Amino acid sequence: KRGYEVAIAVDGESGVDMAVSEMPDLILMDISLPGINGEEATRRIKQNDSTAGIPIIALTAHAMAGDREKALEAGCDDYDSKPVELPRLLAKMQTLLEKYGQD
Repeated sequence: KRGYEVAIAVDGESGVDMAVSEMPDLILMDISLPGINGEEATRRIKQNDSTAGIPIIALTAHAMAGDREKALEAGCDDYDSKPVELPRLLAKMQTLLEKYGQD
């Protein structure tokens, strides 16, 4: 109802491939992906010149001390822990879309 189109990757490797092929306006990155994890997938996306400017929000159920910092060090632009509170996540998404000129 909010007008977002969503594409879902089943693992980290396909997420990296989809970032290149789909060129999304924003990525919600699960940190606990099968195969390469979300931190490594984020690093690969941010190291690729064609996808480096895509904002990424890390999502994790772990919420352990240091998780936020590790996600941000990997290149994520923001971080949210599960369970996701939709109003909070939507606000973070809107902020990044505006910052990166994708609104």
